[in-house]
Amino acid sequence: MEFRSFYKSFDNRKYVSWCKYTKRLDTYGCGCQHDCQYCYAKSLLSFRGLWGNPRKANVYKIKNRIKRLNRNEVIKLGGMTDCFQPIERKEMITYKTILILNQFRIHYLIVTKNSLVSDDRYIKIYDKKLAHFQITITATRPVEYEKASTPDERIETIEKLHELGFDVSVRLSPFIEQNIDFNILNSIQCNKILIEFLKVSPFIRKSFGIDYSEYTLKYGGYNHLELQRKIDLVNKVTGFSQVSVGEYVRDHHVYFRNNVNYNKSDCCNLNEIIFETHKQLKLFTW
Repeated sequence: MEFRSFYKSFDNRKYVSWCKYTKRLDTYGCGCQHDCQYCYAKSLLSFRGLWGNPRKANVYKIKNRIKRLNRNEVIKLGGMTDCFQPIERKEMITYKTILILNQFRIHYLIVTKNSLVSDDRYIKIYDKKLAHFQITITATRPVEYEKASTPDERIETIEKLHELGFDVSVRLSPFIEQNIDFNILNSIQCNKILIEFLKVSPFIRKSFGIDYSEYTLKYGGYNHLELQRKIDLVNKVTGFSQVSVGEYVRDHHVYFRNNVNYNKSDCCNLNEIIFETHKQLKLFTW
């Protein structure tokens, strides 16, 4: 069964996400086989009866949407669900979408918890001028609150993509201290890391069993860690030459942008992007 709302573009809201890349494309929707207990998408859709078995997007509709984008735009694959969840092995909607993005010269930012992203059949089709990766790690040991690739498999994926010369970041999201061995984290062979902290909704508080006593700051309908606590945690991440913090809380965003983020205009810190035109190549730095 297919689903319709595979593409979204958002602008500023009351509580701004500060995200530079506002276009999202989901190759699968209405559910995710990784079934992460802290998933914000599940928290938003479950009570509406819109969350269950994942459905695939229609490739022809995806192509029609991509054709309308400006050449060299950046689109995020996996806004509400993981574009490399296990169903991809059978359906290969993400594979087909990448081929279309290559055809129309659209940059794609792939966010995933699945080691399938570094399978050789996908490596062969990625365009290094267009492809960007964020591999999510939430723990450095196996955990029960998500059904994705193991932490070791994800670390191997990060290091493989990095060694092959792709633009790849560790995405430490959500960053929960008790699940991280900092010796392991800081020894990952990758120069980039993006850190994001947990936003706690009532749904997540019920489904994700951790200690919430430090999440005392209320902002935008969620509970958050206080800024100083976030700063202390970020200071424990020492193994990367390019550190970024993606933030939802406005004041926290300003602090980390000014004092921590490697690229102050882009917390995703994508590599320099070559804007291709018919007449010339133009270098653009975010």
